[in-house]
Amino acid sequence: MDLDVFVATHRAEWERLEALLRTPRGRLGGAQADELVTLYQRTATHLSQLRSTAPDPALISRLTTLVARARSAVVGTRRATWRDALGFFTSAFPAACYRTWRWWVPAALVSVLVIAVTGWWIAGNPDVQAALGAPEDLREMTRPGGQYETYYSSSPAAAFSAQVWTNNAQVAATCLAFGALLGIPVLWVLLQNAVNVGIGVGLMGSAGRLDVFFGLILPHGLLELTAVFLAAGVGLRLGWTVIDPGPRTRATALAQEGRAALGMAVGLAVVLLVSGLIEGFVTPSGLPTWARIAIGVVAEALFLLYVFVIGRRAAAAGETGDVVAADREAEAPVAA
Repeated sequence: MDLDVFVATHRAEWERLEALLRTPRGRLGGAQADELVTLYQRTATHLSQLRSTAPDPALISRLTTLVARARSAVVGTRRATWRDALGFFTSAFPAACYRTWRWWVPAALVSVLVIAVTGWWIAGNPDVQAALGAPEDLREMTRPGGQYETYYSSSPAAAFSAQVWTNNAQVAATCLAFGALLGIPVLWVLLQNAVNVGIGVGLMGSAGRLDVFFGLILPHGLLELTAVFLAAGVGLRLGWTVIDPGPRTRATALAQEGRAALGMAVGLAVVLLVSGLIEGFVTPSGLPTWARIAIGVVAEALFLLYVFVIGRRAAAAGETGDVVAADREAEAPVAA
C-alpha cells in the first residue's frame, strides 16, 4: 500500500466525517444521518486496512479516535446492566473456559505430574530435604500442630480469605497479562506453583503425615488450582495467537483473544473468591477431614459441570467470551 496515495484518496471522507460529528445530533437531517453511517463504515474499513497492511502510529491513532466517536454517534452509548452481568456468567465466561480446555487441561495434567515427581523425589531423599532447610526447621513445619497446620488458622477467617484471594488473583493475573509473551512467563508460573506444592507433599510425606496434608489442601486446592490452570490456559492460548493467528490478522486475533482474557480475569476472580472463602472458613474448621474434602470436591464438580455443560452449550451457540458485537470495532475481511 502507498500510504501517501491512500491518505490523499480518503482524506476528504475523514474530514467530512469529522464535520458531521461536530454537528449537533438534533440538527442532522435524514440525508446527513445516512451519510454519517456510510462514512463511519468506510472509515472503520480504512482503519482495519491500515492496521493490517501499512501501520502508521499517528494515522492509526487519529482514525481510531474518529471511528470511536462515530460509533458512539451512530449506535449511542451502551450502558452495562444487570442483564450484561447475568449474560456474562451464564454464557460468555463458561464458554471462554470451555474454549480453552485444550490448553488448561494438559497444563493441569502436567502440573500434577510435576507435583507427584517432586514430592516423591523429596520424600525419598534426605539430602534433598536437608538442602531445603535445617532438620529442626523441617520438623517444626511438619509436626502435629506445626506450621503446615497452623498456617490456615494464623489469621481471622475473613482476613485470611481476603489475603489468599488477593495472592491467587495475582498469580492468575500474571498468567493472563503476560501470556502474549509467547506464553513463557506462564510456563514459569506453572512450574513454580507445581514445585511449591510438590515440596509440601514431599516434606509431609517424609514425616508420615501425607493424609493430614491432603486433608488441608484438597478442600480449597481443587478449585483454586483449577482456576490457576484456567488462567494459564488462557495465557498460553494468547501466546500461541502471537505465533499463529489463523485466518485473522495478528492484530485482530490478539484484540479478540485479549478482550476474552480480560473477561476471564473477572470470572476467575469470582472463582478464586469462592476458593478463598473455603480456605478461610472450611479448611481450618473443626469439621471431619472427610467433610472438608467433600465440600472441596462438590465445589470442584459444580464448576466443572458449569464449564463442560453450560460452557459447551454456549460455545456451540457461537459464544466466544468476547465483548458483544456492538462494542467491537469494525473489521475488514481478510483472506483465509
